[in-house]
Amino acid sequence: MEDIKSLIGKPESEILEYKAVLPPARSIAQLIASFANTNGGYLVLGVKETSQKIIINGLSADFHATNVTHKAIDLLSPKPIVKYENLIHEGKRIYVISIEKSSEVVSVEGKIYLREGSSTKLQNPVERPLGDNKLQVIRGLEDVLYLNKTNGTEAKSEFVNHYISIINIADRLSELLFPSSSDIPTDNQEGKILTRILYSSCADNFETYLSDLLYEIFLAKPDTLKSTQEVTIKEVLDCTDMQEFIAYWSKKKLSKLQRGSVKGFLSENKQIEKLHVIDKQKQEEIERILQIRHLYAHRNGIVDEKFLKFYPEPYQLNEEHRLSITEIIKHLTFLVDCVIMIDNKAIKKYDLNIVE
Repeated sequence: MEDIKSLIGKPESEILEYKAVLPPARSIAQLIASFANTNGGYLVLGVKETSQKIIINGLSADFHATNVTHKAIDLLSPKPIVKYENLIHEGKRIYVISIEKSSEVVSVEGKIYLREGSSTKLQNPVERPLGDNKLQVIRGLEDVLYLNKTNGTEAKSEFVNHYISIINIADRLSELLFPSSSDIPTDNQEGKILTRILYSSCADNFETYLSDLLYEIFLAKPDTLKSTQEVTIKEVLDCTDMQEFIAYWSKKKLSKLQRGSVKGFLSENKQIEKLHVIDKQKQEEIERILQIRHLYAHRNGIVDEKFLKFYPEPYQLNEEHRLSITEIIKHLTFLVDCVIMIDNKAIKKYDLNIVE
């Protein structure tokens, strides 16, 4: 590790990458693989490169970076030679991961990454198909999603990939989902069921994004994990390490949102509230979207009294609720726009790792 001391302070390069905070295990795995597949190198945590200078922030000692590094290495196949340790530089604690060039191609969950200059790139990524005949309403959302596949958190990347897969399914099954027109709900019974499944999946994935984002925030800024909520001994002991506990706690924080209360979710998760993205109008719209998910997931689309509080017109009690593909895409576009705004604000406020 002696070589790294002379490198810290130099600009990022093919053999050097800085991260101001502790990234999730998958992000670290991708970086390790890219170095191993190129010429080796160093990943330094606790240091930030700006357009003007290199800033030594130091890495919080609240979490052990070694545990996350072990999880990252477990995602690699085959496993390259990796060394890691805490160092003190300019009076600050940093964490250095040293990666040797591998004689074999190293992959992360089947994907291959390389270093190109100071960036990590996915080799032979799946390209967007050209010249298809998607509906304009679907293509419009797809354009937004492909523009936002990168340059965001890992949470957003997973969210976007899920939505792309859902709208591709919808397009392939057009005869079931919108046999006559994209503006008319399907009368096909199988199509109705599929519509409910796809819509519920997208609403669920919006919640998953928020949980994953909280996880990244907690990992990067452990002081934000502090809460007035009590934690039982069993909850702690059921987790094998601190990283697993953070993941568990992030999911637990969604309980209010899963019951349809966006206001309650924000009051318990100041990390999201302080971004000032979800105002009262957005809260109400998200709650309305989640109420449709409740009908589809738990009542087979049959309107109940709770639903009528959110949608007093034009629905009737015990009526079957149906959406056209145009209406579905409108709701999904709203959630996508919320995610993009939340993600951009969270990256700036919490200095989160960016997936390129």
